[in-house]
Amino acid sequence: MTDFPETHRDLLDAPVAMLSTVGRTGVPHTTAVWFLHDSDGEVKLWLSDARQKMKNLLQRPECSLFILDTANPARYLALRGRAEMEPDAECELGDKFSAKYDTDVRRMLNDTDTRYAVTIRPFQVMVR
Repeated sequence: MTDFPETHRDLLDAPVAMLSTVGRTGVPHTTAVWFLHDSDGEVKLWLSDARQKMKNLLQRPECSLFILDTANPARYLALRGRAEMEPDAECELGDKFSAKYDTDVRRMLNDTDTRYAVTIRPFQVMVR
């Protein structure tokens, strides 16, 4: 569990964050992602192994997650850390995403991809 500054905890309810991973050539790869500040106090993602961001994390788990306050773009919460990944075969985390985003994420499932529950373990939390 990470103790996020009280002044920026509201950003953990934002709908979208920017995830940056490191590609095999060392070039950053940044993409918008849905995320969840879970009841256990951790920041989690629900990703498919068919996507480049997940391939990058499986090869090199170092990443950053940037959450911008869209009402005040000078304010943000940024995490730098390592991703821990485990398959979400029963869609337990997926169902939590369904609740947050008011949609059935199970429709994103298919027989060829594996969905992962990804927990970001921050070693640095930055705010502004």
